[in-house]
Amino acid sequence: MKALRILIAIGRNTFTELVRQRVFFFLLIFALLVIGNSAFMARLSFQEQFQMLKDISLGAMSVFSSMLAILATAGFLPKDMEDRTIYTILAKPVPRWLYLLGKLTGIFSLLAVAVLLMAALFLGVLWMQESSVLAETRAHLQNASAEELAMALKEVTDSTFQANLIPGIIVIFLKAALLASLTLFISSFATSSIFTILMAAAVYFIGHLQSTARDYWLAGVDPEWWMRLLAAAVALVFPDLQAFNLTDDIIAGTAVPMTLFVETALLGLLYTTVYFTLAAFVFSGREL
Repeated sequence: MKALRILIAIGRNTFTELVRQRVFFFLLIFALLVIGNSAFMARLSFQEQFQMLKDISLGAMSVFSSMLAILATAGFLPKDMEDRTIYTILAKPVPRWLYLLGKLTGIFSLLAVAVLLMAALFLGVLWMQESSVLAETRAHLQNASAEELAMALKEVTDSTFQANLIPGIIVIFLKAALLASLTLFISSFATSSIFTILMAAAVYFIGHLQSTARDYWLAGVDPEWWMRLLAAAVALVFPDLQAFNLTDDIIAGTAVPMTLFVETALLGLLYTTVYFTLAAFVFSGREL
């Protein structure tokens, strides 16, 4: 119970500090992207409009939440050392792993709020776009039969809100949480926040490109054992971030299978747990 109180206190303070740093300014850029996107879709069919809106919005949510996870996590250890806050906390009977977990909890809370705000903005714009298309459809088919009008309206609604939007947004959060845990691991042995950011960014790009590079490297050949071993080692060290990309299915309106969603969620939780465990192990032996 005492450990839980400490965890909540550290997490709450971390969340408050990050909010005071005005890290939510990136939401303004996201809002401009989402709302401004509507101005360029006048000549498209409503299916194309909704597909483009989903593509840009979900892509921006993924990029911004990933950037926020890396930048927010990379800075807290150097800042706490500079402010000597970490020494005050660890001077009390607070294990180092609990300190890290509390900080990570605060960052996860920030990511959850950010993703929820972006999702609310995205769904709000999507709803307004749908309302506009429905009004135009009713006006265009005012002389049509009730059956034809109902079919046309159903086609519009089927193109906007699908059940797979929610799993897609959850996976975006899990990907950001994974990157936060990864950045924490790098920060546990790094000497500066700049080095941490650069390393985390490098892993981010490798994680997105490794599946494509692996498929290209192994395509059309019968892989030797060492090739399989090397590919497995790269996949083990660098998370396959492309596995967290469900955008194509969402844009196409294809239902995301529950098994795929569960497997992706478990993969994210596994990577997050492994990276945090490594961070706690390394940080426990670090001289402060």
